[in-house]
Amino acid sequence: MTHIATRAPARSTIAYDLYRSDRLIAPVVISVPHAGRDYDDALLASARVEPHVLRRLEDRWADLLAHPLIGRDHAVIIARAPRALIDLNRHEREIDPAMVAALPREVPLHASAKLRGGLGLIPRRLPGAYELWRRPIPWTEVQRRIELVHRPYHAALAALMREARETHGHAILIDLHSMPPLPPVAAGQGAPNMVLGDRFGRAASARLMTLAADVLAGRGMTVAQNHPYAGDHMIDRHGQPAQDLYALQVEVDRTLYLDAALDGPGPGLAPLQETLKALVTALASEAPRAAYPLAAE
Repeated sequence: MTHIATRAPARSTIAYDLYRSDRLIAPVVISVPHAGRDYDDALLASARVEPHVLRRLEDRWADLLAHPLIGRDHAVIIARAPRALIDLNRHEREIDPAMVAALPREVPLHASAKLRGGLGLIPRRLPGAYELWRRPIPWTEVQRRIELVHRPYHAALAALMREARETHGHAILIDLHSMPPLPPVAAGQGAPNMVLGDRFGRAASARLMTLAADVLAGRGMTVAQNHPYAGDHMIDRHGQPAQDLYALQVEVDRTLYLDAALDGPGPGLAPLQETLKALVTALASEAPRAAYPLAAE
């Protein structure tokens, strides 16, 4: 079983499991795009590396962080397809042409630093694994993955965001990820264990970022904003503040909730679940556009 949740999904596809109530109870929508663990035989057979190397691409068990929210009827969408198959946090044209066979010349491609680093729409390499795949991937297969996984996930998420806005006046996406431990920002200072990203203000508002940072800091987290992770395609696409659609990427240090091997759930899972519930509760009651009251003279 891919996901361990307290209730059956309202909808389950090859691309995602969607959990929601009949009426969205809050403007907050939670997305977990990098926790997919459904590796089919064809994908594994095409890899030059062992399955445990492909699993390094995952936000390992990050979906467990959202499960208490599922139990409280929040809208949560969790990827089923693994990141090794296709990266939902990349533009569908963020493709390395060197790893695609029979790529039509007229197909427009998007360049990026992540793509140059080997982590485009179809991940190509990881540290210690220069090439993940035995041979170039046919363009028809890339198209199939886009049509089967990438577009349905984003379409479902966009529909949730529109419904939340129609119901509550605005929508707030929490795009949930996990990260390896970060180095200290400066000598004598602790390393951030959570990073909030809003594309430097393009995907959310200063009010939401400040509230999120304050809530997390109040629960003992060391929080950074937009560095080293400012968010990527997911919040860039679904965060449109001018249309009352807001998006925050939340990166969580894996050591906070995984075991010592960073492979399974650890003792920190339950406390971190409570922290995320507090974050969602605070954001759900916030008016993103409201002005702060003036201080007394």
